[in-house]
Amino acid sequence: MTVVHRRPIAQLDSIWLAMDRPQNLMVIQSVMFLQQVPDWDDVIRLTRTRVVERYPVFRQRVEPPRLPGGRPHWVDDEDFDLTRHLHRTTLPAPGDDATLQRYMEQWASTPLDPAHPLWEVHLLDGHGPGAAVVVRTHHALADGLALAKVLLSLTDDDGDGPQLSGRGVGREPQVSPRGPGGGILGTAGGSARSMVTQTMRWVSPRGLRDASHLALDTGLVLNDLLLGRNPDTPLSGPPGPAKRIAWTGPLPLDGPKAIGALAGATVNDVLVSAMAAALRSYLLAHDAEPVDLLTMVPVNLRDLRAPLPPELGNRFTLVYLRYPSAVAAPLARLAEAKRRMDWLKQSPEVALTTVLMDGIGRVGRGLDRPVIDFFANKALGVTTNVIGPRSTRWLAGVPVDGVLGWVPGSGAHTVGVCIFTYAGTVRVGVLTDAERVPDPERLVAAFEAELDLLASLAAGSRTERRKERAH
Repeated sequence: MTVVHRRPIAQLDSIWLAMDRPQNLMVIQSVMFLQQVPDWDDVIRLTRTRVVERYPVFRQRVEPPRLPGGRPHWVDDEDFDLTRHLHRTTLPAPGDDATLQRYMEQWASTPLDPAHPLWEVHLLDGHGPGAAVVVRTHHALADGLALAKVLLSLTDDDGDGPQLSGRGVGREPQVSPRGPGGGILGTAGGSARSMVTQTMRWVSPRGLRDASHLALDTGLVLNDLLLGRNPDTPLSGPPGPAKRIAWTGPLPLDGPKAIGALAGATVNDVLVSAMAAALRSYLLAHDAEPVDLLTMVPVNLRDLRAPLPPELGNRFTLVYLRYPSAVAAPLARLAEAKRRMDWLKQSPEVALTTVLMDGIGRVGRGLDRPVIDFFANKALGVTTNVIGPRSTRWLAGVPVDGVLGWVPGSGAHTVGVCIFTYAGTVRVGVLTDAERVPDPERLVAAFEAELDLLASLAAGSRTERRKERAH
């Protein structure tokens, strides 16, 4: 007799199940760019051994609550068939990025089959001289950082092929959040220990002297949480089901690093400033007054040193980041991006939003959606920034050129941003509502132009410093 495993879906994971709607599916969409076409049988075997057999949720379906107000469960799919979740096709000519983008856009509004495990993999031959792997996974299975680690666990750190057992084969590669998530709760201990540590600091003699500053910071956070909202712009409005996708090519990280070093900023500050410039450029191109725009940033709550648990799940919270898109001067915009990022790292927002999301997870099903919409609708969308592996990874003996992954929007979100660094390069992708933001290529082009401008300013500054030293 076959034993069917059944377990309740965690409260936070069940939020994402309840949030599915036609205009914003709770599906995380990722892509890996490959230099060559991998062996299909190897891709199947890697998926089976490194994903399906390691993480039970990839072979389990959702069982709805048996009673009103009850909890949904993960239950083994007794009709599980790996080939149902794996698709291979060839992109039509010319097989360029625009062709791949159109393919991904067609699937972006297609829900996953609720009768079976909520994921699928597409191997697309004919993307340039190589291929692309598109992965679609429901947010209820895991958060974006965990899924990035799962995706990259398909890869190896050399090109000898998956049949070998050399160093690093099948291990989780280094993947971590960049920005406030890595600096506040991105390492060991999680939210509970961090909040206890913070509380002990606040009641110490030194901490008491900071109490007034903490109260002010908390008030500012609550103002954003309860009263903040984005003004109406060409980027806002009720979203529809159709989506647009665009991304940059691989951009060398040396430029943002040099810019940051001269300005006393981090690479993350530089990338946030460049995206703020892109948003500003988009508003100006659509005859709108540039304004600062709120986005939501995921903050990791996992111990990054520990392996992923077999049950995966979601372990993150969200904070608001206000893009300095109203600031006109590039260097002033970069300075303001740094100031806001530094403030986030020291503010109590992570602790407050962690408690808030835990509370949302505890409310009755049907009530969580309007509460989440209330907070989600304040923002333009979600911005993720992930540090991927520092060296080239290999899928079934084929080099991986780059990775991107988009967290879905919710409520009235119309613009999602993914920043992914990999092997000395950074790619930036945007996922937009096709009706509200039909031309995401403008955002991508403006982002690249701003990095070029900052790089030229940095080069000019270095030249001036050399001249000063020479005299």
